[in-house]
Amino acid sequence: MPIYEFYSPDTNRIYSFFARSISQANLVPRCPDDPKARMEKLVSRFAVTSGMGEPDNGEAAESAEMEQVISEVQREMRSIGDKTPDPRQLGKLMRKMSEASGQAIPEAMEKMIEGLERGVDPGKLEEEFGDALEGVEIPPEFAELKKNAVPHKPAPSRDTNLYEMRNYL
Repeated sequence: MPIYEFYSPDTNRIYSFFARSISQANLVPRCPDDPKARMEKLVSRFAVTSGMGEPDNGEAAESAEMEQVISEVQREMRSIGDKTPDPRQLGKLMRKMSEASGQAIPEAMEKMIEGLERGVDPGKLEEEFGDALEGVEIPPEFAELKKNAVPHKPAPSRDTNLYEMRNYL
């Protein structure tokens, strides 16, 4: 009987839910503090990094490596803060994320990263390539970075209660 963690970006809190059935694994509960608040399932560090001696074809190691890269990039983004970042800094961070993901990125995204690395104004790149990126699925690693890179957003607090999942569905 697992315990699942969910993060609410609206309340900036992490909640733990006890599920009596594995059938609840893909369900998203209501937020205990605000039923209208969004909730996002978290993957626990334990689940990502522990293999419990089972072969995993390197997936756990890759996930842990990606998590570390995301943390590093988030730290660098926070250090930039409210300042208007140097496009080269943004390009460096995006390059780091794309290389760590191991996924092929769309040609337009590659050209945008190259432009940032050369110091081209991000607004001009958006004008030039914005339409080319419409409908392009951004790798989840970039989405995760963007979601967590909000300047001055404090670290989420953790609700110490353990909630019964079935009561919040």
